[in-house]
Amino acid sequence: MDRRSALKNLAIVVGGTVLLPRCTSHNPVAHFTSFDVTYDQQSLVHDMADTIIPKTDTPGATDLEVDKFIWLMLDDCTKKDDQKAFFKGMDEFTDLVKKTYSKSFSDLSKQEKLTLLNTFEKKPGSKPDAKPANNYSKELSGFFSTVKGLTVFGYTESKYFLTKVDVYELVPGRYNAMLPVKNNMKA
Repeated sequence: MDRRSALKNLAIVVGGTVLLPRCTSHNPVAHFTSFDVTYDQQSLVHDMADTIIPKTDTPGATDLEVDKFIWLMLDDCTKKDDQKAFFKGMDEFTDLVKKTYSKSFSDLSKQEKLTLLNTFEKKPGSKPDAKPANNYSKELSGFFSTVKGLTVFGYTESKYFLTKVDVYELVPGRYNAMLPVKNNMKA
């Protein structure tokens, strides 16, 4: 091998080792019209949806890919200001988890995830206008509310739910031609 091709191959290898970590660590996993989503953000929403509706004898939220639905709804149906508030709340949520448990949300046990998410819920029987017992910011509470609301909405509007759990029947329903008519029955 001559010296020129050896230097050229060495330059390619060195350039690749320098660029490869930058390409994989900071680039987003998903590109949407209004924003990009990193792997950490995607896994956070995935884990939250799985915690909200876990898999039991029926499929869970992640089995029905509700986490992807959340990102699509956020991209298509929310304003730029609401998207910015969502991502700010997501950052605050990540900081809260690291401050409270010293690890990421995906590394928490199921019970720790449930305990943390239950701190966002209002107590039963509280007034609708009452402030929650926690001191979370508007963005952080909005982030949780958005993820929970879209998880439940996406799950209850999924093909599985509407065909297997709550079978949808169009109005006015079935026609039964063999219904007996009683005397003096009003129209």
